Amino acid sequence: MDSAEYERRIAARFATFDQDGNGYISREDFSTAAAALLAEFGVTARSEKGQALYIGAEAFWQGMAGIADRDGDQRITRDEFVGGAVKRLRDNPARFAEIARPFLHAALSLADGDGAVQGADVERALRALGVQREIAALAAQGLGPVTEEQVLAAFASYFTVPE
Repeated sequence: MDSAEYERRIAARFATFDQDGNGYISREDFSTAAAALLAEFGVTARSEKGQALYIGAEAFWQGMAGIADRDGDQRITRDEFVGGAVKRLRDNPARFAEIARPFLHAALSLADGDGAVQGADVERALRALGVQREIAALAAQGLGPVTEEQVLAAFASYFTVPE
């Protein structure tokens, strides 16, 4: 895939992060995502799992801002997102996975009600975040329990190596 096509596909992922649809990604978008997950799983923000999710969301925001917020205004525009993804993550999806890990770890713990995260739990969580395709595919493969590493790989693939 050529660079222009890659950038077009990555730009389409921008809306997943821009939770409020205002044209840029900010710390508030990550808080909104955390609130959506808490509501989906019926967990309160003040609980241990709720606090871990907000801490993970902040870490994810800081990592994304460090990669993509070129002008330092605490907002990531579509162009900054595309530039950050293309320049820093395309050849290193593992870097994106590490940035996302604290948030995804906390999100998975919300879904872990029975001691194991099932593909359906992961699908439900990522549907609440607006990320459906990769997780639906993961669940459709007939997977029972899924690992954090599988989820991280799917998440990183979705945002850094579009199909």
